[in-house]
Amino acid sequence: MILVDSTIVSVATPTLMEAFDTDVNGVLWVSSAYLLAYAVPLLVTGRLGDRFGPRPVYLTGLAVFTVASLWCGLSGELGLGLSGLIAARVVQGLGASLMTPQTMTVITRTFPAERRGTAMALWGATAGVATLAGPLLGGLLLDSLGWEWIFFVNLPVGVIGWVLAFRLVPRLATHSHRFDLLGVVLSGVGLFCLVFGLQEGQVYDWGTIWSWISVPLLIGVGIALLGLFIGWQARNRREPLVPLRLFGDRNFSLANVAITTMGFTITAMIFPFYIWAQSVRGLSPTQAALVMAPSSVLSFLLARYAGQLTDRVHPRILVGSGTVLLAAGLGLLTLAMTPTAPLWQALAAAAVLGVANPLIWGPLSTTATRNLPMADAGAGAGVYNTTRQLGAVLGSAAIAVLMQARITAHLGSGGPAGSPGGAGASGADLPPMVADGLSRALAESLYLPMGVILLGALAALFFERPRHLLRR
Repeated sequence: MILVDSTIVSVATPTLMEAFDTDVNGVLWVSSAYLLAYAVPLLVTGRLGDRFGPRPVYLTGLAVFTVASLWCGLSGELGLGLSGLIAARVVQGLGASLMTPQTMTVITRTFPAERRGTAMALWGATAGVATLAGPLLGGLLLDSLGWEWIFFVNLPVGVIGWVLAFRLVPRLATHSHRFDLLGVVLSGVGLFCLVFGLQEGQVYDWGTIWSWISVPLLIGVGIALLGLFIGWQARNRREPLVPLRLFGDRNFSLANVAITTMGFTITAMIFPFYIWAQSVRGLSPTQAALVMAPSSVLSFLLARYAGQLTDRVHPRILVGSGTVLLAAGLGLLTLAMTPTAPLWQALAAAAVLGVANPLIWGPLSTTATRNLPMADAGAGAGVYNTTRQLGAVLGSAAIAVLMQARITAHLGSGGPAGSPGGAGASGADLPPMVADGLSRALAESLYLPMGVILLGALAALFFERPRHLLRR
């Protein structure tokens, strides 16, 4: 639910513009508000799990998320307007932020190191599938039931999930921690400034937001505050929000680098592909999402086997192979993104991506948490999920700039319909030269995530052999 809701709204943008009589910038805040409220508190909510126990924090987050989903769906009927929907999405994001680190913490503290790979692989596969399945689910719900149901669909899942978690998730020991209030302020404000600046920079053309505050200034303030936060964590001898000793484990540090590149790559690849599928090939949102379906299906089917390998094989081999294979799949996708190439080529590329994903998500999360002290499992999970989200935000910002630049290079400053992706234009409407230029621009944009995921492959080369493998 958490990750599906990160992408599902993007499919509903035209529908929400019509329903709330607003422009695209207004609707973008429906996604931006959720992602900000989700990403910024992750360091804090991870530590909350260590302090109060992952089970109660998770149940609280799931209840908040589910109620906020109902609020989102009813915002139109209740006459709350777009501002009401955005406020509901903020609350929904806070609920998601409470939940996410606890899922990793429960797995880390429940399964011994030598058996954790299979469990974490399923966790990772769910993350990979959900990110890609969001547009498909969104398209199906929009085509059949209306935009409200992209939020109402969370209600039965949330209620059932809450009951099952209450009954089945174990109560785990808590660890007495003083709360690092200065660390909370520095990390929260710093992450907000950085994430907001990166996420909204394209909207403001990387210039002034209001009065004297500009996007570069906001990003600079965010980086400076995060630098102060790291300095404070190093000086705080009592209870730092993020114990820097975690980064003494080489695999934890490298896994955070690799998951940042993964978050960047998955987010960045989605935008050019869906714009090409709908604007050049004239596919509906559901049809476009179905082209990516092999990736989701194979990711889930292969997760168990990837998990078994995670407990037996050096993570360098699995993550290195997966990241290189993912880059190869993106390369195949660039070849398929033409106005006339048969769609089976894109389906084949999606299948390659589906084989690559389970070799990355699960093994990376297992490698990150394998050696963590149990008292710091929540803090480690918070850091890991924060870096993943920062990667996604960077990917979203970078790919928007690159797509605009490549479209301008091939089609001039206007582009089709005057925007990246030619909103409102379908493949049947585009002249052949425009369709070809747009396809080239979007395909070339995928070279960026290809290069970034290879940086993840480079990080994987330096993984150490896990301790449980050394004992064999």
